Amino acid sequence: MALTLVEPSIDLYVAWREAHAEWGPGLHEDGFGLEATDDVESVQGFQAWVARVRAGGGTSRWIVEDGRVLGGIGLRHELNERTGHIGYGVRPSARGRGVASWALGAILGEARARGMGRVLVVCLADNPSSARTIERNGGVLEEVRAEVCRYWIELGSPAAGESGVLAEEGADG
Repeated sequence: MALTLVEPSIDLYVAWREAHAEWGPGLHEDGFGLEATDDVESVQGFQAWVARVRAGGGTSRWIVEDGRVLGGIGLRHELNERTGHIGYGVRPSARGRGVASWALGAILGEARARGMGRVLVVCLADNPSSARTIERNGGVLEEVRAEVCRYWIELGSPAAGESGVLAEEGADG
């Protein structure tokens, strides 16, 4: 598996649309920064959305393997108490391979490089796969608040999440 994190790009329009279609209408897609008002159906709308995401107040990356978009991950540079510093999602057909764990580890490296001392990562309480992904990367559960698990990951230790090894696991969050 040759996974990479890439900056959102209009060059990946077709590959991104395939991933988006796999989630299906009304399903939750974390990590892409999509808003209800975004038009990703037309090329022009997609270009505008990509420009907005790239200019946003964070680091947005798509998880790509052999030209196929497997998911997205975003690092917010400022803390959002509701959604944390990091949000991610992996398309259903790519789950269970360690893709989310790998991507989270990689984005933690970017957070560390930005000088962030710790990050908050949240997941829904009914998503044990995502909880395991966060815990594999050093997440320590702070509390469960309104059906949301809040995990803090300390970035002081260079070893946290940087093994580069993909572990077999259940469906990634």
